Amino acid sequence: MSTSDPIPRQDAAWRLWGIAGVVGFLALGALLGFIVLPVVQGAAAGIDAYTAICRAFGVLPGSPARSTPPYDSEAKPVTRVSWDMKTFGELYGADRANGERIAAERCIACHTLEGNTPDPSIPRNLGQSRFALYKQLHDYKSGARANDVMSPLLADLDNKSIADLAAYYGTLVRGAIDPHRTSPFFVGSAIENLVANGDFARGIPPCVSCHGTRAGGPIETPTLTGQYAQYLEAQLAAFATGQRANDIYHRMRSVASKLKPDEMKLLGIYYSGR
Repeated sequence: MSTSDPIPRQDAAWRLWGIAGVVGFLALGALLGFIVLPVVQGAAAGIDAYTAICRAFGVLPGSPARSTPPYDSEAKPVTRVSWDMKTFGELYGADRANGERIAAERCIACHTLEGNTPDPSIPRNLGQSRFALYKQLHDYKSGARANDVMSPLLADLDNKSIADLAAYYGTLVRGAIDPHRTSPFFVGSAIENLVANGDFARGIPPCVSCHGTRAGGPIETPTLTGQYAQYLEAQLAAFATGQRANDIYHRMRSVASKLKPDEMKLLGIYYSGR
């Protein structure tokens, strides 16, 4: 038979039957997968047939096999700080004299005017960067970081005033006091290794990768050197439980949740030593 001869009728018939079989198989699968099974599963979960079918096709959110659990939690921002040119301009052009005035009015009772509070449960502002302070102060104002004392004090301050206050207390850049620190308290080689190298097996990066001198962490990363051990331990615990959640991209919550309680305590001691 030459290539120009017409296909025999028998071959054409088998081809049509084959196409019809494939189409029928696909139609049966779609009927079962998108209608029959969703309706049966939805009925068992207390979902009406229409909703179950729409969920199966992706028209409505949720699973046709189970009811959508109720969710009434209020969404809270992680942070509203944007490191744009306007923010940098406010910080670099801040009025430290106005910041000192605000500190004398609102901060002196807890942080003292010098930022070197004697209360180990309150963080030292002395030796912190203006970027770290601006981020935390702004988060208290927006509600990204909750505190019954700090949030009301900052509620009526605008961005410029917060920048002035951060510039007053934040006289150093991140890590500026690290090279001048004396030897930290001895906490054991395991903790020192955690600081310098992290723990790959647990997915914990080294602390110095963000908090060290000239480290590559975010600009708002705070200096830990010289901070109170009690305060640092409390913040690590708050991150671990999710009580504190103003870390961008879940960085500190991810790290702290993998630390043991004794490691949090010893890390606080390590960084507090000067």
